[in-house]
Amino acid sequence: MLCVTARVTVDTKENQMSVNERSATTPAPASKGSGLKKIVAASMVGTVVEWYEFFLYATAATLVFGKYFFPPTGNELDGIIQAFLTYAVGFVARPLGGIVFGQIGDKLGRKPTLQLTIIIIGVSTFLMGCLPGFATLGYLAPALLVLLRFIQGFALGGEWGGAVLLVAEHSPNKSRGFWSSWPQAAVPVGNLLATLVLFIMSNVLSAADFLSWGWRVAFWLSAVIVFVGYYIRTHVSESPIFLEAKALLEEEQAVSYGVREVIRKYPKGILQAMGLRFAENIMYYLVVSFAIVYLKTVHKYDTSSLLLALLIAHVVHFLVIPQVGRLVDSWGRKPVYLVGAITGATWPFFAFPMFDTRNPVIIVLAVTIGLCLHAFMYAGQPALMSELFPTRMRYAGVSLGSQVTSIFAGSLAPLLATQWLKDTGSWLPTAIYLVVACAITTVAVLSLKETKGIALEDVDRADAERDGLPVAAMR
Repeated sequence: MLCVTARVTVDTKENQMSVNERSATTPAPASKGSGLKKIVAASMVGTVVEWYEFFLYATAATLVFGKYFFPPTGNELDGIIQAFLTYAVGFVARPLGGIVFGQIGDKLGRKPTLQLTIIIIGVSTFLMGCLPGFATLGYLAPALLVLLRFIQGFALGGEWGGAVLLVAEHSPNKSRGFWSSWPQAAVPVGNLLATLVLFIMSNVLSAADFLSWGWRVAFWLSAVIVFVGYYIRTHVSESPIFLEAKALLEEEQAVSYGVREVIRKYPKGILQAMGLRFAENIMYYLVVSFAIVYLKTVHKYDTSSLLLALLIAHVVHFLVIPQVGRLVDSWGRKPVYLVGAITGATWPFFAFPMFDTRNPVIIVLAVTIGLCLHAFMYAGQPALMSELFPTRMRYAGVSLGSQVTSIFAGSLAPLLATQWLKDTGSWLPTAIYLVVACAITTVAVLSLKETKGIALEDVDRADAERDGLPVAAMR
């Protein structure tokens, strides 16, 4: 025991010297909280790109792709189901991207990984807007769509984890929930922009022109957002706690990192993260994707009116998420998340009867309430998940926990709901599905320890003490 203690002390001193030596030749990283607003902006812009492109695909799959990339069958729902299958491909690719980029992010850093992912996402989305349809290429058209969707999803798998960690690792301990909720708030911004472009094009153009080429404009415009996002990300600093962990990894070869290590050391944390993500992911896609399907196919609701309803709901969602982030810091991670999981289970039981009224105001209200309830789960995710894993494997752990879940949650939710609607003509199976999902997430939340105000350095210290590893120099 004395030998282990002595080794830890010696290694700590050696690593402190290593960090000090590096600082003589390398600019010192910004201290925690320094330049935080710039870090938040960089993460938000990237997240806007990510979700602009991902949700653009979801909306286009509902409104366009079923007709444009697949042969007609006489039933509108058949084309939508086929389009949602291509949509699901992106979710399958996301955990693969999470594994690859999680490994890269824990080895090389959050910043260079995020610069790479944003480029891949932008290029794949732009090319989607260039694809000919089924009438021109036959089955090659959906095949190319699936390929680009896979590439897009692969890059997205590494995007979210890096974006939220860059903020979480720079944030003060007492306000980590608030600051790390801002990348989450960028999600409705991305969806808002996608919906806005489609709304404008669908109003300006005829239905035939919109189906022929109008939808492409939204995909091409992603290049502008990607350029801005990449530029901002080149001007932010890496998190100090990661640089310290990286110095330790370079000096102490016995210290492992990344995907394999997090699966071996923190399987419970991965399962908890997956449980947290399950109901939240399902609920979101039911609110923003299946709601469109239901209103359009059951009630033949106007496309422009649907997009306008989503625009309003996304604005409110953006405003609510940071405020819920404040609650995460004051109430705690667990109570806020439980509010979201429990109330989220009730949403379909009043939302779909509200949809059935066909009243535009009531429809907007139903969608908006759904996204507000979702925010209680979504806002606190970055802080909570980042506190589950030590720095040396945090990127891998957060990415795995988040992205693997999307295969069984977000990818299947609109597909299953649409199929059940086709088979039964009812929204009730979907409602029961969400109730079960919320119950699973509730169990996951209850299994967690409350981590409000915890220092990430303490998480690293506990990890080192558990495995008898040297402790990195802490600021």
